[in-house]
Amino acid sequence: MNNIITANNLKTKGVTILDEVTAHNKEAIITVRGKSRYVVLSIEEYNHMREYELEAAIKESIADINNGRIIDETIEDHMKRITSV
Repeated sequence: MNNIITANNLKTKGVTILDEVTAHNKEAIITVRGKSRYVVLSIEEYNHMREYELEAAIKESIADINNGRIIDETIEDHMKRITSV
């Protein structure tokens, strides 16, 4: 089954069309006037994607620590540094 849903189909069929499409695909793409505008994911797919984002952020943080791209300071010093223009 195709994962493209037109805005008109979404209006007329509602959540039913989303359930049908996401049962066969990881996501449903909503088009408006022929252009892709939105992506709908099942909550399971969304949570899976968020886990990957968290993993990437952790790896980036570890790389920053390992490469000395950190500043060790108090909260007060940090606030002064980021709010000074």
